[in-house]
Amino acid sequence: MVGVSQNWERLVRATLKREQLRTAGQGHGRTPSGIAGAVPPSLSRATNIEAILQAADEIQAEDPHVARILCEQAYSMAQNLDPSSDGRGVLQFKTGLMSVIKQKLAKRDGARIDRGRDIERLWKFYELYKRRHKVDDIEREEQKWRESGTFSVNLGDALEMKKVLATLRALVEVMEALSKDADPGGVGGLIMEELHGIRKADATISGELTPYNIVPLEAPSFTNVIGVFPEVRGAMSAIRYAEHFPRLPADFEVSGQRDADMFDLLEYVFGFQKDNVRNQRENVVLAIANAQSRREKPAQADQVEPAQADPKIDEKPINDVFSKVLDNYIKWCKYLRIRLAYNSLEAINRERKLFLISLYFLIWGEAANVRFLPECICYLFHHMAKELDATLDHGEAVPAPSCRNASGSPSFLEKIIRPIYDTMAAEADRNSNGKAAHSAWRNYDDFNEYFWSPACFELRWPMRSDSSFLLKPKKSKRTGKSSFVEHRTFLHLYRSFHRLWIFLILMFQALTIIAFRHMYIDLVTFKMILSVGPTFTIMNFIESCLDVLLMFGAYTTARGMAISSLVIKFFWCGLSSAFVTYAYIKVMQEKSGKNSDSLYFRLYILVLGVYVALRLVLALLLKFPACHALSEMSDQTFFQFFKWIYQERYYVGRGLYERISDYCRYVLFWLVIFVCKFTFAYFLQIKPLVVPTKTIVHLRFLHYSWHDLVSRNNNNALTIASLWAPVLAIYLMDIYIWYTLLSAIVGGVMGARARLGEIRSLDMVHKRFESFPEAFTKNLISPRMKGVPFNRQAPEVSQEMNKPHAALFSPFWNEIIKSLREEDYISNREMDLLSIPSNTGSLRLVQWPLFLLSSKIFLAIDLALDCKDTQADLWSRICKDEYMAYAVQECYYSIEKVLHSLVDGEGRLWVERIYREMNNSMSEGSLVLMLSFKKLPLVVQRFTALTGLLIRNETPDLVRGAAKAVYDLYEVVTHDLLSPDLREQLDTWNILARARHEGRLFSRIEWPRDSDIKEQVKRLHLLLTVKDATANIPKNLEARRRLEFFTNSLFMNMPPALPVSEMMSFSVFTPYYSETVLYSSKELREENEDGISILFYLQKIFPDEWENFLERIGRGKSTGDADLQESLSDSLELRFWASYRGQTLARTVRGMMYYRRALMLQSYLEQQSLGVDYSHTKLLTTQGFESSPEARAQADLKFTYVVSCQIYGQQKQQKKAEAADIALLLQRNEALRVAFIHVEESGGADGKKEFYSKLVKADINGKDQEIYSIKLPGDPKLGEGKPENQNHAIIFTRGEAIQTIDMNQDNYLEEAMKIRNLLEEFRGDHGIRPPTILGVREHVFTGSVSSLAWFMSNQETSFVTLGQRVLACPLKVRMHYGHPDVFDRIFHISRGGISKASRVINISEDIYAGFNSTLRQGNVTHHEYIQVGKGRDVGLNQIALFEGKVAGGNGEQVLSRDVYRLGQLFDFFRMLSFYFTTVGFYVCTMMTVLTVYIFLYGRAYLAFSGLDRAIALQAKKLGNTALDAVLNAQFLVQIGVFTAVPMIMGFILELGLLKAVFSFITMQLQLCSVFFTFSLGTRTHYFGRTILHGGAKYRATGRGFVVRHIKFAENYRLYSRSHFVKALEVALLLIVYITYGYTEGGAVSFVLLTLSSWFLVVSWLFAPYIFNPSGFEWQKTVEDFDDWTSWLLYKGGVGVKGENSWESWWDEEQMHIQTLRGRLLETILSLRFLIFQYGIVYKLHLTGTDTSLTIYGFSWIVLVVIVMIFKIFTYSPKKKSSNIQLVMRFMQGLISLGLVAALCLIVLLRKLSIADVFACILAFIPTGWLILCLAVTWKKVVRSLGLWDSVREFARMYDAGMGIIIFAPVAVLSWFPFISTFQSRLLFNQAFSRGLEISLILAGNKANVET
Repeated sequence: MVGVSQNWERLVRATLKREQLRTAGQGHGRTPSGIAGAVPPSLSRATNIEAILQAADEIQAEDPHVARILCEQAYSMAQNLDPSSDGRGVLQFKTGLMSVIKQKLAKRDGARIDRGRDIERLWKFYELYKRRHKVDDIEREEQKWRESGTFSVNLGDALEMKKVLATLRALVEVMEALSKDADPGGVGGLIMEELHGIRKADATISGELTPYNIVPLEAPSFTNVIGVFPEVRGAMSAIRYAEHFPRLPADFEVSGQRDADMFDLLEYVFGFQKDNVRNQRENVVLAIANAQSRREKPAQADQVEPAQADPKIDEKPINDVFSKVLDNYIKWCKYLRIRLAYNSLEAINRERKLFLISLYFLIWGEAANVRFLPECICYLFHHMAKELDATLDHGEAVPAPSCRNASGSPSFLEKIIRPIYDTMAAEADRNSNGKAAHSAWRNYDDFNEYFWSPACFELRWPMRSDSSFLLKPKKSKRTGKSSFVEHRTFLHLYRSFHRLWIFLILMFQALTIIAFRHMYIDLVTFKMILSVGPTFTIMNFIESCLDVLLMFGAYTTARGMAISSLVIKFFWCGLSSAFVTYAYIKVMQEKSGKNSDSLYFRLYILVLGVYVALRLVLALLLKFPACHALSEMSDQTFFQFFKWIYQERYYVGRGLYERISDYCRYVLFWLVIFVCKFTFAYFLQIKPLVVPTKTIVHLRFLHYSWHDLVSRNNNNALTIASLWAPVLAIYLMDIYIWYTLLSAIVGGVMGARARLGEIRSLDMVHKRFESFPEAFTKNLISPRMKGVPFNRQAPEVSQEMNKPHAALFSPFWNEIIKSLREEDYISNREMDLLSIPSNTGSLRLVQWPLFLLSSKIFLAIDLALDCKDTQADLWSRICKDEYMAYAVQECYYSIEKVLHSLVDGEGRLWVERIYREMNNSMSEGSLVLMLSFKKLPLVVQRFTALTGLLIRNETPDLVRGAAKAVYDLYEVVTHDLLSPDLREQLDTWNILARARHEGRLFSRIEWPRDSDIKEQVKRLHLLLTVKDATANIPKNLEARRRLEFFTNSLFMNMPPALPVSEMMSFSVFTPYYSETVLYSSKELREENEDGISILFYLQKIFPDEWENFLERIGRGKSTGDADLQESLSDSLELRFWASYRGQTLARTVRGMMYYRRALMLQSYLEQQSLGVDYSHTKLLTTQGFESSPEARAQADLKFTYVVSCQIYGQQKQQKKAEAADIALLLQRNEALRVAFIHVEESGGADGKKEFYSKLVKADINGKDQEIYSIKLPGDPKLGEGKPENQNHAIIFTRGEAIQTIDMNQDNYLEEAMKIRNLLEEFRGDHGIRPPTILGVREHVFTGSVSSLAWFMSNQETSFVTLGQRVLACPLKVRMHYGHPDVFDRIFHISRGGISKASRVINISEDIYAGFNSTLRQGNVTHHEYIQVGKGRDVGLNQIALFEGKVAGGNGEQVLSRDVYRLGQLFDFFRMLSFYFTTVGFYVCTMMTVLTVYIFLYGRAYLAFSGLDRAIALQAKKLGNTALDAVLNAQFLVQIGVFTAVPMIMGFILELGLLKAVFSFITMQLQLCSVFFTFSLGTRTHYFGRTILHGGAKYRATGRGFVVRHIKFAENYRLYSRSHFVKALEVALLLIVYITYGYTEGGAVSFVLLTLSSWFLVVSWLFAPYIFNPSGFEWQKTVEDFDDWTSWLLYKGGVGVKGENSWESWWDEEQMHIQTLRGRLLETILSLRFLIFQYGIVYKLHLTGTDTSLTIYGFSWIVLVVIVMIFKIFTYSPKKKSSNIQLVMRFMQGLISLGLVAALCLIVLLRKLSIADVFACILAFIPTGWLILCLAVTWKKVVRSLGLWDSVREFARMYDAGMGIIIFAPVAVLSWFPFISTFQSRLLFNQAFSRGLEISLILAGNKANVET
């Protein structure tokens, strides 16, 4: 046992040492070292063991004895708390702690320890520690701060103070524990006296160490000045407990060192959790404080000292917060026509308002998953507010009856939330992890919509457990849905957007009639056009039938009025369609067809007119903006009845109208589209088919090549259908083409009007830099800063040169340049050249950055040397380059200023004389006569020698050298530069001559010490020494792009910036699961199979940034990876450098924290402008802004960043690297907060788990400090993971706005400076309603990695810029398409949150926030003067998975109630915009592919039946003109031309026309059309499959760097069913068409007609290999073939994954077919393959002209025989005896011989040709696939028949065949080495154009040597 114990101790010591090495250098704060970082949660929650051990580590170096005492006390506390070590990790902790104690004892060298003197030693150390760290002074400083309200402690002192107080508190706790056994007359008495004093004045210690989030409300903090702000103090005072409030019980404890407030009463009455109360207390305080901050500072409550009086909050801020928070509740009450819980806003005082605000937030904060039910929260609030009202009217507080549990104490969570949660959890269990039908269970929307009816009050209060709402589902019986059922069917597309389909069909019908009448309009034509009436009514009736049908599942629970409306509408539409159709038939039956006076005709016109008029009136009342308000106000029964019939009344979706100007804009937009679309449709689609159709209809006695079943004697209906079907398909989708074209034009014009792309190159930045300061001051400087005083020595020059603006601009610009340097985009030299001087000195002109002025002096000297003209001519030539003129002027004035500061006495007189003479000469125009310009280079040489000395630190030798340099300069200027006359005057000047003879001239130099002079000297030196042209500064493309966009945005329209103290407060919110946080050293160096590591890849992709990184950390360019590993700090910096170039959480956190840095900078400079406590600093300096207490507090008041790391708790328990990396981010970013779900075992017999939502930050020791811990009713993940993750953590956000940021995004300091402007858009005029979501532009930063990444980047950029620009205005249908939009926080949290979470249906959770916002009368806008970075997928497989995820999400949207309601409730034109920008895009994409199928199957029918040849021979008409138009349109959509149109327009707008053309040509050469065609297949497959079968899910795409080769088998698994099978089917159709079809023009006509189809086949089959790195390298090809065959032949089994075995993969591919409906649909769709065998058997030479059905029957017999033979050959008996094996081989041999003989006989006797053999193969392959599809679809039946093994082998053979077909061309091309080289160039062209070494990357980082 001793040996085991010793081994364990050694293990612990080694682990601790590793932990210390691992955490060394992390963050700016102190990290938990030694055993302090390993305290189990069970111990740390109950005691301060962790703090005591941390204090021991802190004082180890000062006094090891005391450190040992603290460790022993910690061990004693752990032993007392858990003596048997039952808790998780307690035994290991105790063992480790004992090991540490033994180590400390071992250092005593065996000396005996007298523990009896421990208390005395501890007391002496305590006194010494207090004196050393001046703790008494800290307490006096705190008292002074409380009295005066001023703050003078800097950040470093504040952090050190916190550490001192933490250590002191630990010492006090240990002394208190040990003093119990001490002598009361000795040290014990002193300790007790000290403890008594500490308890009396404990505010300092506890205030600094009490955990808090932003505002220290529990105890005042000396190091956080946010509590000093008047608005915060006023808000805290506003919620303070008043005397007239109900009395709290005497035993009620008020937490912390604060006074009781309203929240304490609410906690006591309703039983809210303490941490929920603490959380919402801060939330309400900040909400009120920020509302007040936009007004004047709150007035003092009493006429006493300002620091002692509490300011008073105005009435309006409280009213504003009250109205916004309870806005949804007020609307809910109005909708249900019930009284508010309070009478009116005017009837209640401010205290009641604050109580109601607080109550609402407390309910919301503890509601957990119920937060997704906003109207349920309204219901809870309604009743609890009444209970609160009753409580406030009583003198004593009592617990509310509704929340009281069995013990009598209240618990809101247990009594109110848990019953609702349990019901929702029970329903969620029924969804079978997303596999069950949506109609089988109630989702979040169903629960919420229960409260949209007055029937919800049947739930009563307290809630009845037996109500229908809380009814838990039973196994055999489903609970009814609310008012909508998400049945999985394509019919939702018609139901939701029936107005679109009716409109298109009616227009098609009318245009077709006109075309068949040859545009001859008469009464007959008019009567025929009137047939649209029956069509319209019938289609409306179909829609009403769908309403009735698709409501199945909700009839038992839906509102009676809704069902009544449905039934009445059904009968109304049915009767009207029957009557109108009957009337029209009668009209057409009348003999006098040309007589307009017939009774039926007049009756029909009357009925149709009334019907149309009624529909128009209702449409106007409900959809037209000007009439909508009138219909809303009208209470007439007539209006209400017809509104009720016309559309169902929902709580959401009311008031979906825009103001008339916006309405007219989007109506005009669609009218232009209609004109183009229908003109094109009429002349190029419909009209060309008229003559062929008439001809074919009248053809008789056509010869059929097969046995015709349906086509005879029906006017060749199937032929007509095959001709018109592709035309109709394109007609239904080509409106999207016109939409794309017009939106690109409109978007381009709007972008140009918004001044996008004005600055699109570095040259433009140079040319327009002079105008940047004024534009910056106008838009980004608050009014508070614009009044900064400046040195006005030369007002006329300053005004002319824009000096005040430059002075305001310079600190911000320099911080931007500094951030670029910190990010390693620029070098130190580039930073010096790009920085702009402060412009606040005495120099009389604006000083521009050196990158504008460098080398200009030398060019000016060259001009002067060549000058043979006058001074005016020379100056005119210099002024042609304005920056050259600036450089000359600055050089002239700066030299004077520098020389004047250096010398005194006679030397200063000389300087003044020289400049006086030159100024006089310039004014007289005689400078060319005064100076000898040829000597200017010599003068510059002498002066640069002087500045080269002055820029160094002062030493005696340098001073002497500078004096000599000045004298040399004097000699050159006096005797070489000046004219002889002036030279003589100076030589004879007595004062100067005497000083020169006496040696006093320039003998003493005043070394520059003033910062202004130092800056001038350094700048002059650079100006006179940098000779290189700086036109390409900065060199880095990303730095250029950022500066170009930022400077361009300065000229765009944006709201003016308010001071930081008055801006809107906001939060940034990032959900995180388990993605990469920070690359580890191992990950950076780990090589893939090609020998490529991430670090090697990044060094080659970003070579300039790598060099800048090495320069920043002080390393040389030749530094290797191993050298960096030697330094812990450099190694950590390397990890961050690499992580900042990937899609990591570290990159996102750094980017978002720029908001805080920008706000601190802006606040700091605003305070300087007001002269707030900065008199000792230089005007407008940014030095120290990050450590300014006021600036930091102001930024924290306005900005919060919460990262919701859902499983962070589990990651910590499992010691995962992600947890350590997140902790590191917390340490480096003090304002960062991390929320996570903590899971605890309850310890009960049932083994249930308890879930907590926690918020942590880093404490002063760098360890997680828990701020809030709120218990949840259960597992929060009932729905989709990401929205549930957001929901649990959103309660920790603050502010009026919230920006949703994904964890693969980035931000930049220069963009963060514009956040104030963006937030002001919430108060801007953007329509009839204020904005609720602000859309923000994105920049995709992954576009430079490869050509695929570039395609994806361009496609994404065009959507998030031009596309969303048009959606927001003029179309007014922009939704929320992900991140980084900014939400109105209060609006959304009171309406269900920022996403929806129901399982599967809300898989694309983000967009539902936009739907919800729009339905609830929100307004979504888009703004492009600010942008954030966004990472996208860079490999084809990643892109395909992403496209599949989005397409599946859109498939689910088709089924959703949100899309249905928007489609129904939008006006017609806005509905069109909504459709084509959401699900309509995917419908049109699918129609593009379906058009190919429809065309080819139609052609196959004509070819097989022989009608194409028969018709062509008889009529010569097949309508090829229309088909050409159709297929051309389809082809252009297929290859992505119309996807590229907005992209090209964006290129033109932001890059210029020439670059746009080059970019488009480059994309085409890189086969972007192949990529877009392939993406078309991806979207079609996943969208269609989702609607048919479901299966939409989150697909992890991976966000790494993709340069590795993807194996053939992996690509085959991913694309087999989505692309390969479909491509081979199309190829089969094309082969059939070319083999049996007839084309009048021969092969050329065939190629033209089928070009797009062949292109689709090639793209779908080979794109994964074309875009696969090293896809055509021979060695890789060989390895891929081996891997693929191994995978194909490997047997599956339990636990074997699909990537390892074909059998397992094949089983996984069938999982989507789950329901009977799905099986029937699959069966119907599979029957199309029968046409191949049926058609081909009649085309064989063997069958001749025989068309009897016997031929087809015989072909099935042959197929059965083939299958049986296959079964025999593949039969493998379970008992493999030698006899059976011999028999089987003998039978197989006989059968083989028999087959050969039979084949020979048939060839000889029956004319069977070789072509027939191949034709039979062509016929049987599709039939075999049909059999396979049916077998898979009806798997259970086939398995019961014992045929499943045969089916599986049959399927394996098919997959083997398909694989060979695809693999063969790849293998052939791999033989040629140049193909692989070409592919690398194709894939990585962007990298080659930037001089990157992709060839090295693909070859790997391996030494090419023999071993």
